[in-house]
Amino acid sequence: MSVVSINAVVIEKKPTPLKFEIPKGWPKPPTNIFAKNKLTEQGFQLGRKLFYDGKLSKDGEVSCASCHQQFAAFANYDHDLSHGVNNSLSIRNAPALINVAWMQQMHWDGAISHIEVQPLAPITAANEMGENLDSVLLKLRNDTAYLRMFKEAFGDPEITSQRMLKAIAQFVGSLVSSNSKYDRVMRGEAAFTDYELRGYLTFKSNCASCHKEPLFTDNSFRNNGQKQNRHNDIGRKNITNRSEDSLKFKVPTLRNIQLTFPYMHDGHIYSLFQVIDHYTKNIDTTQTFLDPGLKKKISISSKEKTELVYFLYTLTDSSFLSNPRFSSDHKIIIKNPHHNYNK
Repeated sequence: MSVVSINAVVIEKKPTPLKFEIPKGWPKPPTNIFAKNKLTEQGFQLGRKLFYDGKLSKDGEVSCASCHQQFAAFANYDHDLSHGVNNSLSIRNAPALINVAWMQQMHWDGAISHIEVQPLAPITAANEMGENLDSVLLKLRNDTAYLRMFKEAFGDPEITSQRMLKAIAQFVGSLVSSNSKYDRVMRGEAAFTDYELRGYLTFKSNCASCHKEPLFTDNSFRNNGQKQNRHNDIGRKNITNRSEDSLKFKVPTLRNIQLTFPYMHDGHIYSLFQVIDHYTKNIDTTQTFLDPGLKKKISISSKEKTELVYFLYTLTDSSFLSNPRFSSDHKIIIKNPHHNYNK
């Protein structure tokens, strides 16, 4: 907490607590990510500043937001692979950082199991932010704005890696997208068009077992019949060393899918129609550990495919994508009576 003095009377100014709101009809997160990291306005704002700051990278140019852009649902718009320092490339597509509070394992291969640890991987990876923690902390400690913000969030100006990671977790953990047209339909505030409704029925028959509502992912790891790519990425097997995890990758959320292209873990598919084509005709059914639900390719007509895309577009949450609270500068002003701003 920070301290202010008024007429020689010392008043302690405590961080303003925030309540994490679970959208109506949604399940509770499997764990409370804020149980030991109390969500506050000051912690959130510090995390937001850190998320957008290139100081966390070696060259001062790459921030978390470089690969997780708000207008792309905090994914990397139009880039197949993430770009890092010195024009380096990672081997995977940046996933959307939305509804992370419901995830127990992060990254395409589930390598990270705690939201407060997650930033360490990109910060220290040579082909991402390429920095080390001591150097990051030194830069932050030399910045008077950070000294003030750490004091406001944590009670004193001490800047530590633990506090930095907790603040980032407060920001990222608050990125809840729950106000798409689909959500408004589920709340009785809107209605699907005939095309969207038929697409929804096609979705429920063919896609919902893995992309489970309302998160539109079951957060599992599955082999969806893609061939091993040019990077020889074997997915979750890299983490578990189990043969049955070969080419298993996390089932991504379909929320805001209209804007998170290119698709798949390596970004090699650029349109939703091509994604559907993968499941209808391009699955490699010879793979030993192919997900059992995909042994028979999905069979839908061209009309049903178009209607399915119409439905997937209803998962776009425009108010989230332009919410000034999640932006780098708060200059955007959007008024939407339906949106929960997690205040």
